[in-house]
Amino acid sequence: MNLKRGNGLAVVLIVIGALMLMGILGPLIGGLLGLVFPIILIALGYYGVRRGKVFIGWVILVIGIMALFAKLSWIIGPLLGIAILIFGISLFRRKRNTY
Repeated sequence: MNLKRGNGLAVVLIVIGALMLMGILGPLIGGLLGLVFPIILIALGYYGVRRGKVFIGWVILVIGIMALFAKLSWIIGPLLGIAILIFGISLFRRKRNTY
């Protein structure tokens, strides 16, 4: 095999393509793009608001935030449950200490 200087990118692309076809890299890239796309929407929305396109900027920003919350719901739900539990315990302790 004759490797020249400019063939490095071609070899990397061939390896990535082969891994995707074998099903190894597909889920990883899909998961990564599932998080990157909402972040890009948030950044574009913020940029639109800063540039004066307030309505469309806020629409894109809210869509990006909702999509990111949906992707991160596996961690947001348990964290919200822990926060509610701690808040409830603190309310219970505060009422008990007043007597």
